[in-house]
Amino acid sequence: MSSWSGWASLWAAGWHTCTTRPMQSSAAGTSARWSSCLPSPQCDQYRKGIISGSICQDLCNLHRVEWRTCLSSVPGQQVYSGLWQGKEVTIKCGIEEGLHSKAGSDVAPRRELVLFNKPTRGTSIKEFQEMTLSFLKANLGDLPSLPALVGQVLLMADFNKDNRVSLAEAKSVWALLQRNEFLLLLSLQEKEHASRLLGYCGDLYVTEGVPHSSWPVAALPPLLRPLLPPALHPALQRWLGPAWPWRAKIAIGLLEFVEELFHGSYGTFYMCETTLANVGYTAKYDFKMADLQQVAPEAAVRRFLRGRHCERSADCTYGRDCRAPCDTLMRQCKGDLVQPNLAKVCELLRDYLLPGAPADLREELGEQLRTCTTLSGLASQVEAHHSLVLSHLKTLLWKKISNTKYT
Repeated sequence: MSSWSGWASLWAAGWHTCTTRPMQSSAAGTSARWSSCLPSPQCDQYRKGIISGSICQDLCNLHRVEWRTCLSSVPGQQVYSGLWQGKEVTIKCGIEEGLHSKAGSDVAPRRELVLFNKPTRGTSIKEFQEMTLSFLKANLGDLPSLPALVGQVLLMADFNKDNRVSLAEAKSVWALLQRNEFLLLLSLQEKEHASRLLGYCGDLYVTEGVPHSSWPVAALPPLLRPLLPPALHPALQRWLGPAWPWRAKIAIGLLEFVEELFHGSYGTFYMCETTLANVGYTAKYDFKMADLQQVAPEAAVRRFLRGRHCERSADCTYGRDCRAPCDTLMRQCKGDLVQPNLAKVCELLRDYLLPGAPADLREELGEQLRTCTTLSGLASQVEAHHSLVLSHLKTLLWKKISNTKYT
């Protein structure tokens, strides 16, 4: 691999809220047209040689990426369903940090959106490896497995397999790494319950199609959702959600995902917004995490909590529900979370699994879920009791649905 070539450019263009459907790219060879909610400079940057990526050619020159429905109404998050190479895909671009905005009002101000400003011309491959390793250490922790992840980053950057990484390729990958969800996707690519990354162009990336939602409220028109009382959500779950055996299969996948997040190859991760809205599933009812924006590396959570001033435990909250105790004498947040992932997931599963559960299973299932929700985040419980409770739950559910048409 050689040193960089090309020149650097700052791109501070803002992103509009994803509220309108983008025009489809033309397959007839005319210039691609974009709606106002997508960044028109994207392909201009590619043609100028500032950015690169594995789908840039299809996106900008061959117009083989078909844009479909806008999937997000959240400012700063551009998410679309689409079609690429005959596959249903999800297209994401301009994804701002989702967790830090909920982590507290006194978090450091969100960095300005300046893309493709690193690395600069003259940076060597060795220097890029070192800056990537340093970045991963800061975000995932100082782990012995990180050099392997750096290797994956370089292989992804060299998408055309010419055994070199151009400046445009390096800038694009570096911009992608700044996105929380992309970093998580990269870290969890070997895990079956995270969406597979298919390609990228600049900081736009494409993943597998959006899984079906286990939250029936999401199927309602957006204007009706706020009008629906929370008390009706369980009833909707029974009427519109999958049949109970399918829900059990999805729940097993969710429990396996909790295992994958715990002491994985690239550290431990925390689910910091545990809702049914993030519980998705495939056509075969295999669990898929619908949104990794709300999953955070342990290193990031601990860095946020370490030495943080607090008056009460509510001040020690990262995201929506990653909470730590407040030492009221020292007025500082402690390091251990109050609830591990499994306890929060079991709270979710009580509403998801108990309604409609077979009568001969309901009592035992309810007891196991109650036991599970009492798990604390203390290391002494997480290591042994955590694994035992999780194993019992999976065994109980598999025993009920095995050797049936549902498996």
